[in-house]
Amino acid sequence: MNRRRSTHPVAKETTEEKKPGRFAEIRQGYRAIKQLDPKIGWIMLAAALVTFAVIVGIGFALGGLWRWYLILIAIPAALLAAVFVMNRRGNKAMYGMLEGQAGAAGAALQSMGRRGWYASTEPVAVDANRASKPSDLSGSAMVFRALGRPGVVLIGEGPKQRALKLLKAEEKKINRVAPGVPVHLWVVGDADDEVKVSKISSKLTRMRPVLTKDETSVVNKRLKSLGGLRTGVPAGMDPTRARVDRKAMRGK
Repeated sequence: MNRRRSTHPVAKETTEEKKPGRFAEIRQGYRAIKQLDPKIGWIMLAAALVTFAVIVGIGFALGGLWRWYLILIAIPAALLAAVFVMNRRGNKAMYGMLEGQAGAAGAALQSMGRRGWYASTEPVAVDANRASKPSDLSGSAMVFRALGRPGVVLIGEGPKQRALKLLKAEEKKINRVAPGVPVHLWVVGDADDEVKVSKISSKLTRMRPVLTKDETSVVNKRLKSLGGLRTGVPAGMDPTRARVDRKAMRGK
């Protein structure tokens, strides 16, 4: 007698990975940030207690049912304040770790895709140094590219003169395939005419839009015709080494 084979997708169900819940994500983020900022727990607690005390104090000052209503409001508000402080301190600690690292600009661009930008987290051009190891990009000049409604932003890092040379070369290529599109040249650094890694994201979001969404999409397709990493990459180099892994920087 033949046995019928089960058609239930048991194997599929067991192999599917469950996405962590919101609280699980917060817990994972807290553990990662604590490795960079050991005081984060106390700072979050202080922010939560201050927020709770202020809201409850307002409730007792108003009196009546307001005191009970604002106590209920104070609990989620205190938790929100703690998470807000965790994110701010975490970003500050992370950018502090990225400062001076090769590919830091690419790491700073990772979140821009959710804000309407086409951003390269890997360099579009590299002028590598002559290190003993071909995979060592420390001291190399490189350029990262971000495209949004304000136009194209080219971000150079590494030795300034070599970075500027790469930026000018990339600007010419972009003007060739997308004439008339604004091209902004930035150099990563601490000088007055440079941009800190921690300020890249906020500066991009504050730029004035000049292109429509459809025009931005068309320009993105044209930029793809330029290809990926080029210029001065010695044989044997792994281009992905130019990208800083933010998870690794957080100790994951």
